[in-house]
Formats: sequence, C-alpha cells, structure tokens
Amino acid sequence: MFDVLMYLFETYIHNEVEMRVDQDKLTDDLTRAGFHQDDIYNALNWLEKLADLQDGQSKTFTMSADPLALRIYTDEESQFLDTECRGFLLFLEQIQVLNLETREMVIDRVMALDAAEFDLEDLKWVILMVLFNIPGYENAYQQMEDLVFEEDENHLH
Repeated sequence: MFDVLMYLFETYIHNEVEMRVDQDKLTDDLTRAGFHQDDIYNALNWLEKLADLQDGQSKTFTMSADPLALRIYTDEESQFLDTECRGFLLFLEQIQVLNLETREMVIDRVMALDAAEFDLEDLKWVILMVLFNIPGYENAYQQMEDLVFEEDENHLH
C-alpha cells in the first residue's frame, strides 16, 4: 500500500497533475502500473481518511491538550515509530513545522499503514502527504519539503 501512496504522491499530487480523475480510471491506471488491487483499494481508502482529517470531518483525537504537554506513545505506536521517528516528530514540533493537530494526523496515518517495515524516510513522506493539502500550512509543507530534498542532496555526495 505504501508503494501505491508514494506513486500517487510523486506522479499526481506532488507534480501538480490535475487530480480530477474518477476512482475507476485511477484504479485502472494503478493496475496497469503493476499494483495489486488490494493495495490500490487500501491506498485510496487511506487517502480518503486523510482528506477527512484535513477537512476536519474526522478526528480521532482531541486537541484540548496543553501545548507544553509531552506526547506519550502507546506500545503499538512505539513499535512502529522507532526512537528516531519519534525524535524527528518532536523536532518538527519544536521548529513549528508540525503542531499538536498535524502531529496527531501524521501518527494516525502512519498507524493506518499496513507496512511491514517503516523508517524515518517513510515518515518524512507521510508528513509531506499530510501537510500537502491543509489550507494555511503551505509554509510548513515547504519547510518539510526542503528538509526532505535538502537531506537527499547531501546523501548524493
């Protein structure tokens, strides 16, 4: 499923290709690209739930917490998000790329993935997907994009 999400983000969303494609056509395109039907369905469902979170239609968390409070991860979250990932989320909060609400959106979407393995690079892409369509978060998205691609350039040398 994560491969489908990455493909969609890089091919359609991030490249600003017009996304007014009906779901059947998109499913056919993804099938022709070599993705399995179950992965396609799960990815489209994941994106639909992300859109609901971004639109405020669905909240799986409350935002009445004190901004100075420390986020305690569940055992399941800690197993999926290793120390490096949790530290990166905290770093992004500290530099105000993420706030309490967007952090929880990211965690919600990460936990909804059916990936056997998940690392910091995957987390960065999920964060980009979450921030991409939220009105008023264009600067946060740009900062995150700079962090992702700036680091990639440093690894090429």
